[in-house]
Amino acid sequence: MTRSSNAGDTPVRDGAPVPDVDVVCLGESMVTFLPNLPGRLADVPSFDRAIGGAESNVACTLARTGHTARWISRVGADGFGDHLLAAIADCGVDTTHVQRDPLRPTGIYFRTAGDRAGDTHEVAYYRAGSAASAMTAADMDPRAIRSGRVLHLSGITAALSADCLGLMRELTARRPGRPLLSFDVNYRPGLWREPGQAQELLELARGADLVFVGDDEARDAWGLHGAREIGDALPEPALLVVKQGKGGATVFQRPTANGRLREDAAGTATGERGDPAPGTATGERRGDPVGTATFVPSLNVDLVAATGAGDAFAAGFLSATLRGLPVRTRIRHGHLWAAAALTVPGDLATPPGRAHADRLADLDDAAWGRLHLGPGWTEADASGRRADEEVRTR
Repeated sequence: MTRSSNAGDTPVRDGAPVPDVDVVCLGESMVTFLPNLPGRLADVPSFDRAIGGAESNVACTLARTGHTARWISRVGADGFGDHLLAAIADCGVDTTHVQRDPLRPTGIYFRTAGDRAGDTHEVAYYRAGSAASAMTAADMDPRAIRSGRVLHLSGITAALSADCLGLMRELTARRPGRPLLSFDVNYRPGLWREPGQAQELLELARGADLVFVGDDEARDAWGLHGAREIGDALPEPALLVVKQGKGGATVFQRPTANGRLREDAAGTATGERGDPAPGTATGERRGDPVGTATFVPSLNVDLVAATGAGDAFAAGFLSATLRGLPVRTRIRHGHLWAAAALTVPGDLATPPGRAHADRLADLDDAAWGRLHLGPGWTEADASGRRADEEVRTR
């Protein structure tokens, strides 16, 4: 039986919301200031304004390729909050459930133009006491949060405040009626300063159905080395995506008693799990009796900036998941959408059109290995070339 919710307009069936969007993303977004010139923050004379936030990046990227997305957060009742809402809504994302806080500001940050992994990269955050840090489980609308086929979260939210950590614990608790829960670890050392604090991220990840984590994050946060160790430490998620930088990504796919999760999160195939090493053939599977591991190598790209690539990978993988594509194809879509982010200077890139991405994701292993993408490649899908000819685009 379907009826209207007393908490809003989201319909409910037997106590659980009926999904009215593909993805709900919850987390802080900030106004970002990007330098006009390279150099130290102390020397940069001017900046361009943009937006940045792991969860809103995912929502915007998905909305730009035809998915329905809702962003839930809290921003200040200030001009920066106005800008965030307008910019994110402009991407096609529903922002009607974002709260305005009259007492706390919208967070902002400044960064240098260099690669985040480089020694000269600087980021200056002004987010302490932000409106988003005041999010609590008691104040957020549970029906809005559970109104998507997928709920996407990140570990950044958990580090903002004790209240935000409590909210994340509530949302990752395994309870009947929740949507498929996607969790990007997004470990930021500057936010987890006390020894052992990052263990909280491991506990949150164990409550998710789909987890994204970089092998470098797992090493720094939890002392785990390699995809196999990470997979052994996180047996609970139906899908565990271990990003291995320039090498590629390995997805561990686990059998589960929940048929819905097998279909929506892990696909229809279940089998054996292992730890394919980078350099094996695209989509190769190895394993033991507890699941399946699929490795797909990364693409060659002309790097402009690495910021936002992880969010783009998650959005590409989620898009393919929502479409019910095989796990190997989901990984390739993640790599393609990450390549779009890697070849632009800002946090938020326009992903390739769906037909273009599908053509490239269907390349054979040899053509995939030759593919080399540069700035502007996402605009090239009107060229009419066959996918197997599209091995270098600038």
